[in-house]
Amino acid sequence: KLVPKSAAADAPTRRWTIPVAYGGAHGLDLEDVARAHGLSSGEVIALHSGAEYRVFMIGFSPGLSYLGGLPERLHTPRRTSPRLKVPPSSVAIGGIQAAVFSVEIPSGWHLLGRTPENLFDLRRAQPFLLGAGDRVRFVPISHAEYERLAAVTERGEVVAECEAGA
Repeated sequence: KLVPKSAAADAPTRRWTIPVAYGGAHGLDLEDVARAHGLSSGEVIALHSGAEYRVFMIGFSPGLSYLGGLPERLHTPRRTSPRLKVPPSSVAIGGIQAAVFSVEIPSGWHLLGRTPENLFDLRRAQPFLLGAGDRVRFVPISHAEYERLAAVTERGEVVAECEAGA
């Protein structure tokens, strides 16, 4: 028996480009992930930002985006000691997936960076920025650019770029 296509299957795919400040205070686990894989932090950033991800689902907390497409070279078991507080907008990896956190929650995922974008904002008509099926690419930015863009998102503006696809 065939399952009928849903309306979502016919919806155009959106492609997002999301800025990320990697490492330092924004990505506490970047160096550990690099060391675990015998890579430099720059190579981890290049691999992570060079991939295109697909939003598998939004869940667990409002707007938390689970992403498929993490390069195999970056597959990393979750932390043995989870953090009690992961900052909102953290960009992380765990197992074979990547994620972007939307609100502060506990997690055992490895923090690579942080985006100034708000993935969950009740001021918007659509509070969740991303949706299941969307495509995502990350673009590295400096920590100074992160601060500048974070001020823009605090005003309710979206700094990620979106392109509607087919």
